[in-house]
Amino acid sequence: MGDTGPTGPVMDRDEVDRALARLGAEHEAVETSLLALQDHAGRRLLEGAALTGVTEERWRATEASITLLWTYFDAYTDALRTAREIRSRRRWSSPEDLAELTDLLRGECVTVAGGAAGAPAPDGAAPRLGERFTLAALVDRMNELYAASLDVVVAADAVWSALPARIDLLAAELGRTRRLAHSVGVRPGEHPAGDDLERITRTLTRLREEVVSDPLAFWRPAEGSSAPGGGRPDTTVYDREARALEDVRREIDAVLTVRQDAEQRIVKLRDVLSRADRTLAEARAARGEVLAKIAATEVPVVSGPPTALQEQLAAAAEYRRHAQWHRLSPLLESLEQNAEEELLRARESLTAVTAPLAVRAELRGRLDAYKAKAARHGLAEDPELVERYEKARRMLWSAPCDLRAAEQAVLRYQRTVAEVLGAAPRVPGQGGPREVREDREDVGPGG
Repeated sequence: MGDTGPTGPVMDRDEVDRALARLGAEHEAVETSLLALQDHAGRRLLEGAALTGVTEERWRATEASITLLWTYFDAYTDALRTAREIRSRRRWSSPEDLAELTDLLRGECVTVAGGAAGAPAPDGAAPRLGERFTLAALVDRMNELYAASLDVVVAADAVWSALPARIDLLAAELGRTRRLAHSVGVRPGEHPAGDDLERITRTLTRLREEVVSDPLAFWRPAEGSSAPGGGRPDTTVYDREARALEDVRREIDAVLTVRQDAEQRIVKLRDVLSRADRTLAEARAARGEVLAKIAATEVPVVSGPPTALQEQLAAAAEYRRHAQWHRLSPLLESLEQNAEEELLRARESLTAVTAPLAVRAELRGRLDAYKAKAARHGLAEDPELVERYEKARRMLWSAPCDLRAAEQAVLRYQRTVAEVLGAAPRVPGQGGPREVREDREDVGPGG
């Protein structure tokens, strides 16, 4: 066909029929999408909700876009109906009909009143009195508006479907935890966990209100995705409060554990502190003995009984009687550590105080061991050994005992025994070199 018009070559009958079929299919697809959008649960919720913030602003623009979409669709429908009517006049369209259809199907034959649509121009400029489109351009424009509108509707619906229900479940768990906390004395102003529960309650209440009124503020679009509704609900605040509630629950579980075994732990603490007290009393008595029996020795001072710990233990028993488990829990933990440390300190004090007595006992044992060694070799009546033994013995068994002088006396006696045994003639069974060596090993390091 060689004829041309303002829109280019005039279409032949087959081209017109194919174009009408394509436009009809697009009309059906657009209509189906618009009806689905109209019936979308998210759109109905947005229409009936008291919106705020980002959602209020975007929904206002989206409502205008949906209205404009229907205006565009009605204009598209009218143009398509006109084209179909022209084509149906004759089985074989006349050149005039084909020229008119070409203008209608390819030209900017669709005019939409901009003021009636109530939406800004596509490029964001001031609204115009009217817009002219080709049918193909009008379909593209409707697809753009539909995608933007659907994105808002799907995003809001996704947030509403996900977050409020999860917040309600967490709030229910929070309520159970609050009741449990109250039963063990964990209350606001009295225990940090009670303050945390109050804060979590306020945060969840505020979060639910904000999610319901401004769901798009809690939507995070997927990076690099252009599909409508591409993204996910932002659960940052929810997740943080869920973790905080779990921490509080563990704290309350610890308090419950205290309630179950508090009596046993208090009894054990009494036993530990009693042992520490007895050990300190023994150390004080030993210190008096050392000062009386050992001369020229510095003896460490022994502290008094653990009065502060006893007072804390009495407070712990009082907390238990009044079921103040939240206060009892940290006190018992502190007491258990301090009581063990007190017992260890008491034992170390006793060891330090009795050290001089232990040295004296070791010297006495060594002196008697060397006397027995001399007797085994027939030297019990040796005058020099008897003299030195008696001198060392008097020092060790007299009070106050000079440990330094006594130790020198014992060493002199040891050396004298060794010298006498080394100088004595060998008598079978009494003092051969091998026997002397074995005897020295029997007495220990001093020989």
